[in-house]
Amino acid sequence: MSKTVGIVMIVFGAALIFIFAAWAMVNIGLDPAARVMVLGVAIVIAAPLIGFGVVALAKGVRESGEDAVIRQQRKLMGMVMTQGKLNLADAALELRMTREQIRQLVYDLISKRLFSGYVDWDSGMLYSEDASKLKGGKCPKCGGELTLAGKGLVKCAYCGAEVFGA
Repeated sequence: MSKTVGIVMIVFGAALIFIFAAWAMVNIGLDPAARVMVLGVAIVIAAPLIGFGVVALAKGVRESGEDAVIRQQRKLMGMVMTQGKLNLADAALELRMTREQIRQLVYDLISKRLFSGYVDWDSGMLYSEDASKLKGGKCPKCGGELTLAGKGLVKCAYCGAEVFGA
């Protein structure tokens, strides 16, 4: 919506300047100073419209980028929840992202406490686990002891799996 409003405001502002300029040029009897004054008034009226239009357009572009990330996160969550485990290379291909971008999506979901499970970055697998299975303090992959590695994230000291709970 913001992008559309921004574009309309920019076009309206530019059209306003064009109409005033055309009127000033068509009126042959108009003094050159009056023509400059007409153009000046047009710019004073149109500049705020164009300025607000640019701001609204930029906001709309930013919002659409955020919406794209949310759609990708939803798709990633759906993939891992339906399959129980997910090959990150397959997820990267499906979402048309790099492994690093997938990693950022996973960490963002963890920080929002929207996902629980564990990830083995070495083998490239993401596992969905019930939060109750993760509370035992043992790695679901190798049974090793888990240590705190960040907000909502623990890491196995033995196999390096990162375990997170919602």
